[in-house]
Amino acid sequence: AATRQDMTYWLQELQQKRWEYCNNLDAAKRDSRTSPTPSDFSKGLVAKDNPGSILSQNASAERARNILAVETSPTDLVGEQAASQPAPVQPSAINFSLKQWSTEIKNSMSSLRKGSNENRKSVFYTTEEWELLDPTPKDLEDSMALEEKRKHLAEGIKGKRLTSSAFPFDLGRIPHKTRRPLKDMIGSSRNRNSSDSSPTEWYSGNSNKLVSELQLKYQSQQEELEKLKKDLLSQKELVRLLQQTVRSSQYDKYFASRLCEGVPKDKLELLHQKDDQILGLNNQLEKLNLEKDNLQQEVKNLKCKVGELNEQLGMLMETIQAKDEVIMKLSRQLSECEDNTSSPSGAVNSSMAICTNKELQELDRLKDNLQGYKNQNKFLNKEILELSALRRNAEAREREWQAKHTSLEAKLCQIESKYLILLQEMKTPVCSEEQSPAREVITQLLEDALKAETSEQPEQAFFKPHLVSEYDRYGFQTVPEDDDEEKLVAKSRALDLRSLSLSENRDISTGVKWENYLASTMNREMMRCVELKNLIRSGIPHEHRSKMWKWCVNIHVKKFKDSTVPGYFQSLLQNALEKQNPASKQIELDLLRTLPNNKHYSSPTSEGIQKLRNVLLAFSWRNPDIGYCQGLNRLVAIALLYLEQEDAFWCLVTIVEVFMPRDYYTKTLLGSQVDQRVFKDLMSEKLPRLHAHFEQYKVDYTLITFNWFLVVFVDSVVSDILFKIWDSFLYEGPKVIFRFALALFKYKEEEILKLQDSMSIFKYLRYFTRTILDARKLTNIAFGDLNPFPLRQIRNRRAYHLEKVRLELTELEAIREDFLRERDTCVEKRDLISDDEEDS
Repeated sequence: AATRQDMTYWLQELQQKRWEYCNNLDAAKRDSRTSPTPSDFSKGLVAKDNPGSILSQNASAERARNILAVETSPTDLVGEQAASQPAPVQPSAINFSLKQWSTEIKNSMSSLRKGSNENRKSVFYTTEEWELLDPTPKDLEDSMALEEKRKHLAEGIKGKRLTSSAFPFDLGRIPHKTRRPLKDMIGSSRNRNSSDSSPTEWYSGNSNKLVSELQLKYQSQQEELEKLKKDLLSQKELVRLLQQTVRSSQYDKYFASRLCEGVPKDKLELLHQKDDQILGLNNQLEKLNLEKDNLQQEVKNLKCKVGELNEQLGMLMETIQAKDEVIMKLSRQLSECEDNTSSPSGAVNSSMAICTNKELQELDRLKDNLQGYKNQNKFLNKEILELSALRRNAEAREREWQAKHTSLEAKLCQIESKYLILLQEMKTPVCSEEQSPAREVITQLLEDALKAETSEQPEQAFFKPHLVSEYDRYGFQTVPEDDDEEKLVAKSRALDLRSLSLSENRDISTGVKWENYLASTMNREMMRCVELKNLIRSGIPHEHRSKMWKWCVNIHVKKFKDSTVPGYFQSLLQNALEKQNPASKQIELDLLRTLPNNKHYSSPTSEGIQKLRNVLLAFSWRNPDIGYCQGLNRLVAIALLYLEQEDAFWCLVTIVEVFMPRDYYTKTLLGSQVDQRVFKDLMSEKLPRLHAHFEQYKVDYTLITFNWFLVVFVDSVVSDILFKIWDSFLYEGPKVIFRFALALFKYKEEEILKLQDSMSIFKYLRYFTRTILDARKLTNIAFGDLNPFPLRQIRNRRAYHLEKVRLELTELEAIREDFLRERDTCVEKRDLISDDEEDS
């Protein structure tokens, strides 16, 4: 900022932005900052339904800020516009000298050398430093060419080690490895030269530019000279070789034509040997001559260096001589001053005493200031300690009040639930013709309770209970729209669920355990272990469920995924859409019947419908033996609430092809029938009293439990319990279904044993699972009270009952064939048809 007023305005704006930012942070982001693990937001359909609530501003703090605010307005440019302008320059003296200019040049060059050793720079830059400006295309081309020349220059100087005595620094050794890019330097340099600058800066910039241009010209001439020398040497070597070849050919021709006629063979060989020796000696002579030339050149170079060193030595001697003269002159002046001060010693003593007194007074003043600062520091430290203690006490009181508030709210929800049930019971008609006043009051209270969700005429209501959201966090409808009685029961159930969730939220140990475990696995791969199994059994937190479900699915289908090509799901979906698919018709019929009470699947335009269609079509193309079975749509719908399409597809593969036995979802549902017989055996073993009670009144409870196993409790239990069951199911497998099915019966065992006729028992079994709300108690029964629960026992019983069911099916098939054969042969029975024929 150019002035203090602009600076105050800038700081005030920063403070306002910080206040707005902190007030607009949502709760999820604040939790993620205090959490040791990164927040894992839901990836499925549920992700769009939890945007988080905006925190309300503190009214008292806002009033205090308004009172303490300083009303300032900018006088000049501020912000980004001020950052692009040059910083204000302090007024400097007008009388500049050449000596000052040279000092500025030396300082600027030394700062360039020192700058390369700095590893860090501030994020704020003034005009004295390089500015971050975007250069023009011409600047880019010039900078690239200049950078190439500088590279060659650095190599040449490194090879020759040129020295110069004209400057006190080495131009060729200016480091630029840690500098900003050259294009930024050029842009900032042009910007500085175009703006108003002091004469010293102008002279320094032009001098540096002139020196660099001269240096580049010198380097280019040196490169051309070296190139010409190399060409000359190569040409000389070529000429020498050609001359030698010509001489040898002429010599051989001469001896072969004239001198060699009539000469014996041994003499000819001797002559050839002598010729070879002569040629060898000539080559050695030429090599020696070359070495001699090189040595002479080195001698010349050494003489030049000696001359330069002598010149430098002479300059140093002259400098030393000049310094000696200065020292002698200063020594004479010092002796004269000592002689002059020896006579008036009294005046000197008095002046020294005055100086001493002043120094003592300054020392006392500094001691007083030091003591004052120490006292102030002690006071401030004490204030900090007291404020910290007060803050800790206030936080403790706030936590206590929050716990009390949560407990009271949970109790209030329970009371409201009982109140609604009581109203419903009191509304039942009695054998009386007169209309009692209590009946009218009860009727009015019921109407008020049903209208509690709308804000119409709140002043006329007798009692307005807690507002219950139309949908829960998973998208399921909490209160039905048709029947008033069902609406009251559903609202009461929702209040009970809220009470339980508030009670569970007071115990934060589970959430802390999850945070600690995920923090410990941030830098390593997550593995199966007892700690993770216990955490999953207690329930995966909502914010981590997408991540954990995806991980559980991947560990089960890793072998399938490794054997497929990338884009496998998309290719299956493309084939199912382009080619004839026998399952597509049934899939379309079941889409809207999947979860009509969930807003993600309630209408044809819902987002979940298209995703559900894609996953079911892709799976029908992958597994044509099953194609599509009623029940698969509900499995996929639950998976899509927390997973994307492809992950939900692999989740369905995990359930159908990994967890469940073969023929579980085929046309005969053979595996499902076998599991019902296994469940009967477990009921007689784990809950013998209840099993005997069902046998006494001939109640076939497998008609109820069959759907539990087929769709893993979808639409059978409340949503909070459903997703906790799915957490354990995706990690441990189908054994979890047996555990929770037995736990549901054990949870309500005493209530069922009180029923004494088959109709009331069967009616109770149709809805009793929706009345179970305590997920923690149900989990403790499933994983604690029912132990031991070995998987080997389930596998053995499955194999045993599979053989029995297959024998029964074989007998039924034989009976059917006998019936068809008898019908064809007997005229009287030709009009009879079987159940299969009637369905078709």
